[in-house]
Amino acid sequence: MAKRIAILGAGESGVGTAILAKQKDYEVFVSDFGKITETYKDVLENFEIEWEENQHTASKILNADVVMKSPGIPDKAPIIKQLKDNKVAIVSEIEFASEFTNATIIGITGSNGKTTVTRWTHHILKEGGLNASVGGNIGDSFAKQVALSPSENYVLELSSFQLDDIKNFRPHIAIITNITPDHLDRYDYDFSKYVASKFRITMNQTNDDYLIYDADNEAINDYLEAHTIQPKLVPFSTTKSLKYGAYIEHNELIINIDENKIHMPIDSLALKGTHNQKNAMASSSAAKMLKIRKQTIRESLANFQGVEHRLEHVLKINNVNYINDSKATNVNATFYALESMSSDTIWIVGGVDKGNDYSQLNALVNEKVKAIICLGVDNQKILKAFNNCVDIMVETQSMSEAIKIAYKIGERGDAVLLSPACASFDLFKNYEDRGRQFKEAVRLL
Repeated sequence: MAKRIAILGAGESGVGTAILAKQKDYEVFVSDFGKITETYKDVLENFEIEWEENQHTASKILNADVVMKSPGIPDKAPIIKQLKDNKVAIVSEIEFASEFTNATIIGITGSNGKTTVTRWTHHILKEGGLNASVGGNIGDSFAKQVALSPSENYVLELSSFQLDDIKNFRPHIAIITNITPDHLDRYDYDFSKYVASKFRITMNQTNDDYLIYDADNEAINDYLEAHTIQPKLVPFSTTKSLKYGAYIEHNELIINIDENKIHMPIDSLALKGTHNQKNAMASSSAAKMLKIRKQTIRESLANFQGVEHRLEHVLKINNVNYINDSKATNVNATFYALESMSSDTIWIVGGVDKGNDYSQLNALVNEKVKAIICLGVDNQKILKAFNNCVDIMVETQSMSEAIKIAYKIGERGDAVLLSPACASFDLFKNYEDRGRQFKEAVRLL
């Protein structure tokens, strides 16, 4: 008899899982508590997959052999509680898809830098002639690719939510870019639970596998001291020389993983800033593990294009630089953005606060920010945090208004930086929508 899978959430990961499950002869049912977009409905119809929207019919879900839960659905949701009470197995899309591929998997997690490292690693592998696809939290879902366009290597960006529901998922190379407080609302405001969630990426690794990690990150180092993990450790650092791993010395990035050391001047990296030196080290260490040639790695570190909505230069108008960093949805990401600013900055900040502590930004705001434009429904916390740091603070409710004010305040040589430090769901669909509205508003000036 065919196994039955119920899929909760008809977004990219849900629909991808449905396609793969159908291909593997599962009886498939897709249920979304909200509305399903027309595009995904068409796909489900096309593959003759049964679906429902605006509800979860318990009787059609609780009888499943396995349930795939989309990462956005919290454990507190009533249907999840029912499934757990009934002891129905719940897996993530990543877990389900990994059972149907023998490809080499590079899994990348962390509070910041995941997308850049994922894209950069993929770029180096492609330049090195490997058959490689990118997926997970970005692009086409991993499951859909396993079903419709299989690859020999997958570079997967993985959120902590995706890792929370894995059982046997095992990447050959795991990368933890860094761990700083984020999404604490999903982890009972307990940072140690969030850290443990990130480290789930290593839980099935063996000593044939690798963990590439930021050796300057306190939370990662504390965890590694307190726990024994199986994979071979490959550290990277911008503050200390390492006998093994990647580090900076005399303004050179050095990768010392095998007898074939790589040296590269940091000035020739495609992306600037300390955090991008780390992103480059993580990506190139992974490429080195997969035997990509030194010359290819060097060239790929120098010619990478970067990621949309991550410190993306939009336009220069009247000698004022407009920079889109909409992807900065937490304080740590904004810290990196402000740190990389070399001119007086008009900072656009705000949105849905995830339990942010803004105090770590005070020194940077004092040094670099001349005006703050709040862009959110509730800006009280931001106003309170920085009212002693800057003279100009303005509240706005729309992107076009924020940009018009920035344009008025901006003087020759300034930068206007959208780096919200918050989620976007109060005024925008998502961070991409927020970033695109920023770019559009700047172009209309």
